[in-house]
Amino acid sequence: MKKIILLGYMGCGKSTIAKTLSKNIGIPFVDLDEYIEKKTNLSINALFEKHGEVYFRKLEQESFKELLSSADRFIIGLGGGTPCYANNHELLIGEDVLSVYLKASIETLFDRLSANKSKRPLIANKSDVEMKEFIAMHLFERSFYYNKAQYAVSVDDKTIDQVVLDIVAILA
Repeated sequence: MKKIILLGYMGCGKSTIAKTLSKNIGIPFVDLDEYIEKKTNLSINALFEKHGEVYFRKLEQESFKELLSSADRFIIGLGGGTPCYANNHELLIGEDVLSVYLKASIETLFDRLSANKSKRPLIANKSDVEMKEFIAMHLFERSFYYNKAQYAVSVDDKTIDQVVLDIVAILA
């Protein structure tokens, strides 16, 4: 029973694409951050503030492993940093897993994140120049982990439906 894992940088469209993919192929979607929030009755921001990042990352890995070990079939949308901590990138490969990196350029991410930057604590107070540098640095740091996914699908200049069709083609 394969789990489909979608990963990539914030703003690449993981949740939006996963919801459309879920409707398209009839497999439920679980957002890892939402799963953690329900489990703890705290928002991700509150978890960071109250317990710190190390606690959150341990909880994140534990929750990711719980979802992977479930007998149910679903699409899992990871947080942007999930693959980069606690050897989570090693969980992206395996016979019961199909992992897809939703790859976006710095320009695409900048355009998407600029639109609702106030909802993103990591970039809320950054100027446009700082934000581009921040995204570029993060992509560089995280590319090793993101590229551990079995497949990469570009989201640049594509509609949600086009990206979903690219993923469905991989599943076939």
